[in-house]
Amino acid sequence: MNIVVLGAGAWGTALAISAARQAGAHRHVTLWARDAQQAADLQQHRENRRYLSGVVVPEALQIASGPLHSGSAPLVSADLVIVATPMAGLRAMLTLLAAQRVPVAWLCKGFEAPTTQSTGLLGHELRAQVAPDLLAGVLSGPSFALEVARGQPTALVAASEHALVRDTLVTAFHSPTLRVYANDDIVGVEVGGAVKNVLAIATGLCDGLGLGMNARAALITRGLAEMTRLGLALGAKAETFMGLSGLGDLVLTATGDLSRNRKVGQLLSQGMNLQQAVDSLGHVAEGVYSARTVAQRARLLGVDMPITDAVVALLDGGLRPDQAVSLLMGRDPKDELL
Repeated sequence: MNIVVLGAGAWGTALAISAARQAGAHRHVTLWARDAQQAADLQQHRENRRYLSGVVVPEALQIASGPLHSGSAPLVSADLVIVATPMAGLRAMLTLLAAQRVPVAWLCKGFEAPTTQSTGLLGHELRAQVAPDLLAGVLSGPSFALEVARGQPTALVAASEHALVRDTLVTAFHSPTLRVYANDDIVGVEVGGAVKNVLAIATGLCDGLGLGMNARAALITRGLAEMTRLGLALGAKAETFMGLSGLGDLVLTATGDLSRNRKVGQLLSQGMNLQQAVDSLGHVAEGVYSARTVAQRARLLGVDMPITDAVVALLDGGLRPDQAVSLLMGRDPKDELL
């Protein structure tokens, strides 16, 4: 199997490293970097010094760069293509790969920024729009790139409406340290991956203000309810949100010290403005860009998402951190299951 990973950020590199550790006569892994200088540095030092400092890149992992088109060398011989760009780059990649006859999967989590032509779209909605014939899916779940790169135990979800895509992803990445489960509910998996980033900003805010574990537990639990309501309105299965890509990813992102979205909330609680918080990360925090779209789609569907609305108001500067917390925790009593 020839696996090609497009994008040498933290997560793309980590997944390529994990797959390359299993490389042999029947498996070859190529990591393509848009930046030729970064590719040269990866090749020379066998380390992604920009995103995963200290993690050795196996010699079995091949490094590529240069202009990318449907006839590029890495793609011609690929049996599986992984798109490891931020959400903002997914449309262009899917357009480029539209004629591929092998499975394609993306790693990014979130909604595309809305345009004048459409509301923000999830990955599977983008695929349906720009590459309807593509055999495609998403690889998601609770996973910090650094831990995957180090070979620490992790479980992921391979989601697609196509059994071939699910099976190919499991075959490509399942290993002694990386367990991959198949799921045909790509809607639920993608909603979970998008909304958990927004909710993590809220929990980071509360953690930064020192509100305690009780407040964190309340936000995670009520956040899961919000996530589920939106997912069901979009056609997802309720049980998906109790799995790895729902509850699992939410707990990790809302509580883990490696979470960029949680860090944004913490930095805002310390008095930084949004631009300062984002600039200090050095990485993309998708929740910052997805929050408004989540809220917009929820309104269009008539779905109540008060935590998301408070995060949007905080990010837009309409609320101070203490005011946002009051809004989050000060709602009128209601039945828990509503």
